[in-house]
Amino acid sequence: MQETKQATTLNRSLGFWSALSLVVGTVIGSGIFFKQSAVLDSAGSPSAALLAWLLGGLITLTAGLTIAEVGAQMPHTGGLYVYMEQIYGKLWGFLSGWMQIAVYGPAIIASIGAYLGILLVGFFNLHTSWQAPLSIGVIVLIGILNMFENRWGAAFQIATTLGKLLPIAAIIIFGLFYGNQNALGQSLHTITQSTGSFGVAVLATLFAYDGWILVANLGGEIKNPQKLLPQAIILGISMVLIAYTLVSYGILHFVPAATIHKLGQQTTLYFAQAAFGTIGGRLLNIGIIISMVGCLNGKIMTFPRIVYAMADQNQLPFAKQLSYLHQKSHEPIVATIAILVYASIMILFFNPDRLSDLCIFTVYCFYVATFIGVFILRKRQPATARPFSTPGFPVTPLVAILGALFVIISEIGSDLSGVLISLVIVAVGFPIYYWKRQQNQNA
Repeated sequence: MQETKQATTLNRSLGFWSALSLVVGTVIGSGIFFKQSAVLDSAGSPSAALLAWLLGGLITLTAGLTIAEVGAQMPHTGGLYVYMEQIYGKLWGFLSGWMQIAVYGPAIIASIGAYLGILLVGFFNLHTSWQAPLSIGVIVLIGILNMFENRWGAAFQIATTLGKLLPIAAIIIFGLFYGNQNALGQSLHTITQSTGSFGVAVLATLFAYDGWILVANLGGEIKNPQKLLPQAIILGISMVLIAYTLVSYGILHFVPAATIHKLGQQTTLYFAQAAFGTIGGRLLNIGIIISMVGCLNGKIMTFPRIVYAMADQNQLPFAKQLSYLHQKSHEPIVATIAILVYASIMILFFNPDRLSDLCIFTVYCFYVATFIGVFILRKRQPATARPFSTPGFPVTPLVAILGALFVIISEIGSDLSGVLISLVIVAVGFPIYYWKRQQNQNA
């Protein structure tokens, strides 16, 4: 696949640590700090909650092992968009990219930015009128950083990833060594299955693990992507799996399960204050802010690459402008600006959380299609050398497919109206695709 039609090309300068920090940094946002009670309530017991975190991570790991095989064969800018196009054709590639840039990507950036604005207002004791300006200000500043050479955004990603691992390490160490609760054997009378089920708990963890695939959007900028991309995806997911499970165990070892049930989203803050005093709560908030800033940086660094890749194939309106790369920084600055403007509008006028939720169904539909693509590629090109082969084939991709189908079925059962709206959003892409194809044929 041709990476660009211009003399200026993307810099293939990102190494292993940059790729690894993007996987870890785009997954770990605020979920691990705020979902402890929700997963526990749905699972029904501490042991079941820990199993949910572990199972969600293992399902995600099978997905990563599966995508690693596909990504190693298609080390191009665009990630999922490229995989779908190469396996199923230009239409399905376009629709997977359209869904991500029309709503999903900007809405995720907007929702993280909006919540970060709430945290900043609370941290600095500002009036709530500052929430939107702070939210937009943060994403604009991060966007500007990512208009310089990609090594700057990558360096910032590494720094924030290291920063977010500090509070996680503190929770794990303190919980394991200073807790006196029986994390696996507590008797719970206040927590019942009425708030959910084990499946709902696993679903919540799968959403907390999501985001790892975005590093594939930078396939055209990673050095030796056939080798480094699979390594970063697999090691990154494994690190997050271990961190999430140990954080959950540490909290359950320190805080009684019934207390977690009562505290809800305040559980981790309570843990920090109990463990480290009043200053602990402030330090934890700083850690969460750093975590969310790093997560935002990963999203802002990766989503414009989908816009660029699609525009470079002349599949979008204003393709010439959106595929522009700055001659010095080699960055898709117009595509980045477009995503930032779109996300800012969502912050001001919409509920970005709801908008991003609407696309979960379709994202996982494309996940399933890509997982199935491993079987298609092996049958289509049996003699082609694979830089990376999914271990445990065919069981590993089958588990990934079943995990994604579980999310899809759960979404249909819990949010049918949202599923229908997401399908309408995808359907809007059909006339745009055929309009641009007709334009290209007449050119």
